[in-house]
Amino acid sequence: MARDYAKGKQASSGRKAPARKKPAQRGRARSNARDQHSGWRWYGAGVLTGVFLSFLLYLGTLPSPGGMPAERPGEPEEAAQPPRPRFDFYTLLPEQTIDVPVETEQAEVAKPGTGRADELYLLQAGSFRQRQDADRRRAELLLLGLDPKVEETNGDNGRWYRVYLGPFESRSTMARARSLTANQDIDTLLLKRKRP
Repeated sequence: MARDYAKGKQASSGRKAPARKKPAQRGRARSNARDQHSGWRWYGAGVLTGVFLSFLLYLGTLPSPGGMPAERPGEPEEAAQPPRPRFDFYTLLPEQTIDVPVETEQAEVAKPGTGRADELYLLQAGSFRQRQDADRRRAELLLLGLDPKVEETNGDNGRWYRVYLGPFESRSTMARARSLTANQDIDTLLLKRKRP
């Protein structure tokens, strides 16, 4: 008698073999996977088609490479140029005269104000705890062509070394010095003091 060895092994191991899928179930799983991939394929194809059609539409809106229509060989070039302007005022202005009444009274001429006579302007270019720092700032200002002074002050919060520019007689000279310091990124503080 013939022996079936495959059946005998299953019985001896004590485990059951996994159930085989029926051929109809295997076909459904494959068709679901195909349907999912098919949807993405259709979506990708639609996007690519839309991009391609948009590109063709963009190319259709571009101007022609020549830009301007070609000139006809029979037309003269002078017609294409605009007419030159005429300036008649050179001849018209010398012929015209204007009568202006002259007043015999003399008008008062206002003198430009230089600010109040009892005030001086100073620029403080820095305030330092160390004398070396104040001397360094003074050297920077000397290189700019200014005349700085270092003053030592003692107060409630200790000893300070302040670097001053000036005194300036007018706001214009003070503004000139302030612009020089601003170009070198040196902040200044405007101070007004009374004349001694």
